Amino acid sequence: MVHPTESDTIPTHPVQPAPRLSMRTRSAIWVWSFLAIPVLFYCVIRFYPTFNAFWLSLTDWDLMSDAEFIGFENYRRMFADPGFWQTFRNTFAYLIYGTPISLLIAFVVAYYLDRVRFAHNFLRALYFMPYITTAAAMAWVWRWFYQPPPTGLINSALGELGFGQIEFLGSTTNALPAIMVTAIWAGLGFQIIIFMAGLRAIPDTYYEAARIDGLGEWTILRKITLPLLKPTTVFLVVFISIAFLRIFDQVYNMTTNDPGGPLGSTKPLVLMIYQTAFSSYDMGYAAAQTVVLFTILLVVSLLQLWILRDRA
Repeated sequence: MVHPTESDTIPTHPVQPAPRLSMRTRSAIWVWSFLAIPVLFYCVIRFYPTFNAFWLSLTDWDLMSDAEFIGFENYRRMFADPGFWQTFRNTFAYLIYGTPISLLIAFVVAYYLDRVRFAHNFLRALYFMPYITTAAAMAWVWRWFYQPPPTGLINSALGELGFGQIEFLGSTTNALPAIMVTAIWAGLGFQIIIFMAGLRAIPDTYYEAARIDGLGEWTILRKITLPLLKPTTVFLVVFISIAFLRIFDQVYNMTTNDPGGPLGSTKPLVLMIYQTAFSSYDMGYAAAQTVVLFTILLVVSLLQLWILRDRA
């Protein structure tokens, strides 16, 4: 008689296979695997310096000794400094006057350039060239334009026409507009290209239907072109605003003899931060100024998101 062994008496169960991941889960794992290194790199490069700047703004640090925590003393010192408020007004003068002027000129040029067929690509490249030109070289060329005669091209031309000499960079009233003209000219090419891309994205059927209905060009511009260009316009408003809030190259290179212009009439916040950090070596105070600039830029970015959400 054969007796059952222990292995014969224990019931066996089939091994359950491991649950398979869905296609969506596997895709997400692959995506985040590829994004892990760039995200980590971005956090180290962007987020860490940002949070470190907030900490440094609460300290007294001159690069030679250890940072000493002083609380909000840098902010109290900054808001009590008349030079800071002068710089603050200059920065917003660049923003308030430069942004609408840039936007208007770029749209007008793009609107009519889009209708040109002869040498269209050449003209578009011609407008775009200043944007890819080195900022320092461009600023020095404009500085040469603004010099007194016989060196300065503009004043020499005015003298030939019988007009008086204009003091550009040496005047407290003319220096900021002179630099603003340079900044507007430098960024115009990019803005024109973006506006032209927005104009090309509008379907021709809208214009054809409008002309069949007997609408004029001005009405078509107001009722069709401008409303459909709103996303492009919003992007450019924010882009130009941030560029003017961060203006530095033109001011620094055009006023090297007196950085910031006569009596600081052209000095923006970025130049003030640069001088505080690398001329005075007052890193904590410079960090506090950086936090103020960061806050302004953040408000502008959040305003962009709010406008786009309102449109949707």
